[in-house]
Amino acid sequence: MIARDLINDAVIALSPTDIGSDALGLMDELRVSHLPVVSELEFIGLISDSDIYNRGEFDQPVCDSKITLSRPYVYENQHVYDVMLIISGQKLTVLPVLNLKNHYLGVITLGELVQRFSAMASLDNPGGIIMLEVNKKDYLLTEIAGIVESNDAKILSLYTTSHPDSTKLEITIRVNSVDIGAILQTFYRYNYIVIASWSKEDSFGDSMQDRFDALMNYLNI
Repeated sequence: MIARDLINDAVIALSPTDIGSDALGLMDELRVSHLPVVSELEFIGLISDSDIYNRGEFDQPVCDSKITLSRPYVYENQHVYDVMLIISGQKLTVLPVLNLKNHYLGVITLGELVQRFSAMASLDNPGGIIMLEVNKKDYLLTEIAGIVESNDAKILSLYTTSHPDSTKLEITIRVNSVDIGAILQTFYRYNYIVIASWSKEDSFGDSMQDRFDALMNYLNI
């Protein structure tokens, strides 16, 4: 999935002459804290509600000498992971997308990104979750996949988490089987450390959906 596929057409860009109070009203309507400022196809910068409140002059244009606009963006062909890295690192609610000619195409919203990531992680599909801990030097994706598939299951999604100054990896696996007992036993036989696991019987699906719904409600505040 690339940035172009994530553009939210509902978000309207500001023009340099739009005033602060109108920008705040649009942010409130769209439930975001940032909006792009665009002149024709040129992306000028990103303005936040904090920028406007800190200036305190709500009847002034969003583009003036008292506000220095940041210019975070991604190109249309960049991967969703690049999008997540910038949005997370800079704590943005929208991220502008440009084409290869540096023309503005639209924005990706945080809410849309979370929904798409949910789909990528197969959260809507029935199955189980297994968390493993391994030494980095012992991490073999082919072996992990082989263990899952030897128990008539498939990996729906997998991601790894590493911590600074640690030789360990945490591996989170989502499989397409709700009965993961046999998979867990095989991991134990191969001397894997199972940190945690969830399946339908543990009401994992319901709790995950509840958490996801709560997150989306939070993003829409």
